[in-house]
Amino acid sequence: MSFWNNKVMPFFESLTRNKYLNAVSQGMMNLMPILLMGSLAVLLLVFPIKDVQSVVATIGLTPILASVNNFTIGFMAVYVSFFVARALIQQFDKTDDGVRGGILSLLCFFIITPLTNTEAGSVLSFDWLGASGVFTAMFTGLFVGRLYTLFIQKGITLNLSEAIPPMIRQVFSSLVPFFCISVIFMIISILFNHTTYGSVHQAVYSLIQTPLKNFGGNIWSIILLATVGQLLWFFGIHGTNVTLPLMQPVLMAMDAENLSAAAAGLPMPNTVGYAFFATYTLCATSIGFAIMMSFAKSEQYKAVGKVAAPAAIFGISEPMVFGTPLVLNFTFAIPFILTNGIVLFIAYLLTVSGIVPPCLGANPVFGLPIGLHATIQGSWKIIVLQVLLQVVGALIYYPFFKYADKKAYKSEQMRLQEKE
Repeated sequence: MSFWNNKVMPFFESLTRNKYLNAVSQGMMNLMPILLMGSLAVLLLVFPIKDVQSVVATIGLTPILASVNNFTIGFMAVYVSFFVARALIQQFDKTDDGVRGGILSLLCFFIITPLTNTEAGSVLSFDWLGASGVFTAMFTGLFVGRLYTLFIQKGITLNLSEAIPPMIRQVFSSLVPFFCISVIFMIISILFNHTTYGSVHQAVYSLIQTPLKNFGGNIWSIILLATVGQLLWFFGIHGTNVTLPLMQPVLMAMDAENLSAAAAGLPMPNTVGYAFFATYTLCATSIGFAIMMSFAKSEQYKAVGKVAAPAAIFGISEPMVFGTPLVLNFTFAIPFILTNGIVLFIAYLLTVSGIVPPCLGANPVFGLPIGLHATIQGSWKIIVLQVLLQVVGALIYYPFFKYADKKAYKSEQMRLQEKE
């Protein structure tokens, strides 16, 4: 405990305060509504009931839904470049809304994005605007956001008279950072155009995004992510906030690849992703444990269960985590830390064996109850599996819960006898 408190805890606490990780996490979270719209469009395009697909085609929705998919999932990197830059600027300067820096990041992202030459002229294709360009967009957002704040903080701006209206002053004050940072990205684009990669996008995709996908986009990395996250939760640190930003760009890019493949009628290339992780680890897979507590013999666990179970069904685990408590409770340490990894492995085996199809890649809607939470993943089998995995989680918790409940009940009876 001394080693953990003095060495490990400070490291993870520093990660939770890291401005760059927080900017990536916040930027990705801001992307959720956009990706949800794209996910719903793809779901209607590939709906498993043929009659629904026929209705969609008959009323002329197919091209509209395809367009929605293109400008949400297929435009993912563009939004990332804006949101990450904006979030980072807000991390360094709470008084700046980050919008101008976000727009500058968009400009720089387009500067380094290669054009495609056609007979009609040069066009901007979707090749690097979706999943393939996510990491370039993220790095662009971080680089532009930090440079922009340095320009503002160091006063490298046009200093105008106070008599000029504030709105005009703000616009002109950003001219210097806009010009200088844009020129930097022009130079970067020219330099990479003369390499064997041909563009910044191709270099980042080949040297960073693909290796990270190979390293982090497999079941063992997902299980490690889930286990470390739960371990941090056990010691009172919000494990999801620490571990997820490290992997979220990779996982969400993989989801975007699945959605794009599904919309095109192709097999989905990825078994795991953020949707896989979130769908099968809803509420730390301890909903069954919360329901069991509602029928406990001891008043202690019964009271917690009555509060925790309804919340857990809707994906809210805090009443259970802190009410039981599960934090620093060594009685429940094994199931609390390991259950997520176990159910993810079971889900993976059922998916690769073909018993259950891969998750569509749609971003799960937080706040929906168990079962409905999985409805946007494209198959009723995924819904059934999500519910059954909660049963698996309950079975893992059961022997530990029976021991703790028996002990608590015995303690309560002894206190009653002492009062008598």
